[in-house]
Amino acid sequence: MYTACPSNWLILATAALTGFGFLAPAAAVSAQGSRELPMYRIPNLPENGEAYYAPDGIHLIAQVKDPDAQDPGRGKVGGALTYTFTDAGEDIRRINDHGMDACSWFFPDGERLLWTSTRDHIDDMPAGSWSDDADYPQGAELYTSDLDGGNVRRLTNNRWYDAESTVSPDGKWIVFGRQIDGNADLWRMKPDGTEQTQLTFTDDWQEGEAYFLPDSETVIFRAWKQSEKKRVEEMNRKNGTRNPTPMNIFSLKVPGTERDVQPRTFTNDTNWSPFPAPDGRHFLLVRIIEGGNWELFLADMAGGEPVRLTYNRGWDGMGAFSPDGKKMVFTRSEPGSYSLYSYVMDVSSLNLGPENYRGVPPKATPPEGWEPDPDFSAWR
Repeated sequence: MYTACPSNWLILATAALTGFGFLAPAAAVSAQGSRELPMYRIPNLPENGEAYYAPDGIHLIAQVKDPDAQDPGRGKVGGALTYTFTDAGEDIRRINDHGMDACSWFFPDGERLLWTSTRDHIDDMPAGSWSDDADYPQGAELYTSDLDGGNVRRLTNNRWYDAESTVSPDGKWIVFGRQIDGNADLWRMKPDGTEQTQLTFTDDWQEGEAYFLPDSETVIFRAWKQSEKKRVEEMNRKNGTRNPTPMNIFSLKVPGTERDVQPRTFTNDTNWSPFPAPDGRHFLLVRIIEGGNWELFLADMAGGEPVRLTYNRGWDGMGAFSPDGKKMVFTRSEPGSYSLYSYVMDVSSLNLGPENYRGVPPKATPPEGWEPDPDFSAWR
């Protein structure tokens, strides 16, 4: 599963928290106690996922299953439209009414929205699937609108896949993913769609899911190698296995004439769907553990072993923090179900808020014995 944007909880003993570089939590959970922090499912909504908080820390924007959405066909991920709502399941608004949507965001002024849709290519291009990089919707375009869905403005105009877009905290830039002829790179542009500039230029690496850190200069993103993906797929076909594609998390300093790309995870398994904490030091990621179980972990930009946050036999992913760092919204399916819903967890005890921002660590310390990929120089 390589969801572009969009499918049991916590927590940790005192030793795990303090050893991981957190400030001492107000109330630590003992190793013998519950592994989960308080959490709940957002009510009053159909299936939904990949939610992100507004600057007010109350409203969210997400993709919600809707009968008016474009149907991508059997076995494909789609059929959702952009909605906003509160994390109490109130003030529910549909932003777009046709096409097939993904990847949405609030501008930091709290007055505008950014979202992805196939709405202008329903009749002239195949729907594709948001979860298959070999079949990404090539008619996906980026749009802005008012908070009620009015004054829609299209920012991109091509026949490629444009998605995975987010806005810098200072509101000056949009970073997004663009796939051309099957190859994905990171791009940026002004909020009005001008100055579209390519940031990465790699033939094998597939970069995407970029999010700005608090400095508005550093983005964190995930990438895998297409050659490695094909190798693993062939091995799985041959052996009847279900091994995932290895991918890792990286950071990119933008702007700058020299592309300062730094690895932030160092394993040969899946590290997916990063999201930075407001403290500029920690970030969420998803790993696939034993039994093909997708779980959320919290990692340190400076390195070290990520700490597991979720304990669910269903699917957990696409986590995002509120601006004050006190809440985490994420997408979950319960065990035995394929239906995805948004949940909110109280993470206030982890002290990830902006009051703890001390700058972004310039690089991560790799584990002993780690050797960089020889193709890593492709970014330089």
